[in-house]
Amino acid sequence: MFTFGFFVAAASFSAAQSNSTTLVMLGTAGGPMPRAHRAQTSHAVIVNGQPYVVDAGDGLTRRIVQAGINFTKINQVFITHLHNDHMAGLATFLDTSWQYSRRTPIDVYGPMGTQATVEGAVQYMSTEAEIRGISEGKNVALSSVFKGHNAQEGVVFQDANIKVTAVQNSHYQFSAENAKRHQSFAYRFDSQDKCIIFTGNTGPSDKVEKLSKGCDILVAEVGKVEEVIALQEKNGTWNMKTSDEKTSWIKHMREEHMTPRQVGELAERSGVKLLIMSHLLPSSDINDSYERFKTEASQFFKGEIVVAKDLMRF
Repeated sequence: MFTFGFFVAAASFSAAQSNSTTLVMLGTAGGPMPRAHRAQTSHAVIVNGQPYVVDAGDGLTRRIVQAGINFTKINQVFITHLHNDHMAGLATFLDTSWQYSRRTPIDVYGPMGTQATVEGAVQYMSTEAEIRGISEGKNVALSSVFKGHNAQEGVVFQDANIKVTAVQNSHYQFSAENAKRHQSFAYRFDSQDKCIIFTGNTGPSDKVEKLSKGCDILVAEVGKVEEVIALQEKNGTWNMKTSDEKTSWIKHMREEHMTPRQVGELAERSGVKLLIMSHLLPSSDINDSYERFKTEASQFFKGEIVVAKDLMRF
């Protein structure tokens, strides 16, 4: 039972779209490993019937359709960072939109490198587009309807429905030189009736905490490095790593991701009403419910906590 009234039952979804803000968890899996029951990270925020996509992991297009969202109405996509589990579904979504007579641009906003990624997606689909141009008479160039934008911290986008604000989080803790080329964002979506924070992938971050203050919903990544190592030991991939790879990977996971405790502490300090745990890292249980993450986080956050599943609506 979702006591704050955030959950929207499937039967009432259409009504909810028309007069309020709805959040749809399109994909809830964290990391590049394919899962049977979870698509990679992606979300939809629907305001007054208009959908906006946050992250575009593998499985995005199918999940959009399964959620009952009209993919031809999506005009903006916001990417938190350019790891493949947050953007691998982008090319397929863009090309599918083009095939269904897209004429106005789809704008893809994200950190440095987003423009190049969109250009790469266009190149990836260019031969297919040429064939369809010859056989089906399509004369609209892919590049004319897909626009990538390298955003900066601050207000990234605003229209009559939403304002989207970005801050750099702590998922990348690079040298000054590399930090000029690679960034990772958290986003705040403000609509008339709701405020939603997407942490993206991050370690503990003062910027993300400040961005979250006074919001209703915090969508946070969560995982445990020990569980991922146990899975890799089980499937044999851990021993394939070199010693340096193991050391660097563990450092990245411990410093640039968040545990259930850290997520609970962030939610409590931010004063949000609902914590949604998503971007769930893999474990040895293929049907993992991750309820233990909720139990651990509840020791530090007194509000409502939900462990996300694909296609949940709030």
